[in-house]
Amino acid sequence: MSKIIALANQKGGVGKTTSSINLAASLAVLEYRTLLVDADPQANSTSGIGFDPRSIKNSIYECIINDIEPMDAIQKTETPNLDLLPAHIDLVGAEIEMINLNNREYKMKAVLEKIKDQYDFIIIDCSPSLGLITINALTAADSVIIPVQCEYFALEGLGKLLNTIKIVQNRLNTELEIEGILLTMYDVRLRLSNQVVEEVRTHFQDLVFETIIQRNTRLSEAPSYGISVIMHDANCKGAINYLNLAREIVRKNGLVKEVQDVNTAII
Repeated sequence: MSKIIALANQKGGVGKTTSSINLAASLAVLEYRTLLVDADPQANSTSGIGFDPRSIKNSIYECIINDIEPMDAIQKTETPNLDLLPAHIDLVGAEIEMINLNNREYKMKAVLEKIKDQYDFIIIDCSPSLGLITINALTAADSVIIPVQCEYFALEGLGKLLNTIKIVQNRLNTELEIEGILLTMYDVRLRLSNQVVEEVRTHFQDLVFETIIQRNTRLSEAPSYGISVIMHDANCKGAINYLNLAREIVRKNGLVKEVQDVNTAII
C-alpha cells in the first residue's frame, strides 16, 4: 500500500520544507521506498536535498503542464530508498497556465497516479500559500500534515487552512484526512514554547503528533550541505525527532515491517 502525504501551511517559516525533507529521509532510512515531491516554486526541498534547481531540466512543472512522464523527471538522491521529483522557478507560472485547463485541480494527482505503486510513501512539500498548486497537492494526497511552530503566532491562519482542507474534502478529495499537526521549532528553555504546546494540544487533542521537533543547530545546518539531517548527523536531536515522527506515522498507518533494526543501521 502506498501513502501520499502533503505537508501544508500557508504561513511561511513553520518548518514545512525542513519537515518534508527530513521526514522523507527518515522513512527512507527505515527502509520504506520514499519519493519527495517539491511542489514549491522556491524549490527549497530540491536544493536542500542536494540538487541545483537551475540545472533541473524536467521537474514537477513539466509533468503537470507538458505531460512529461514523471519517471523522466525523478532524481535519485544520496540517501538509499529516497527519490526526488524536483521543482524549479517555472512552477511560479504553473498556476496561471493551469487556470484554463480541464480538471486543473487533478493535474498532480494524475502525475502521481503513474508512479504511486513504486513507492511506500510520497511526501509533498507544498508552497506557503493556498493557491492552485497546493490545492492540487491536497487533491492528490491521502492525508495532510500541518506543521505549526512553537511561537507566538502559532495558531494564526490555522483556521483558514483547516477551512481549505474541509473544502477540498467536500468537493475534490473526499478521502483526504488530517494525518496530524506537527509542532516544530520547540525550545525547551522557553516558557512560550511550552504554552504553545499546551494550547495546541488542548485545541486539537488527538490530532497532534506525540513527536515534537526541537530547535537544533544540526537541523539548520543540513540544507547548506544539500543533505538531510540524518545524513549530516544521525545522533543529533533533529535526526532523532524526525526518526521518531517517521516511526509514529508508520505505526499509525499499520505499516511496521517485521524485521527492522534501524538503530544499528543509523546510530
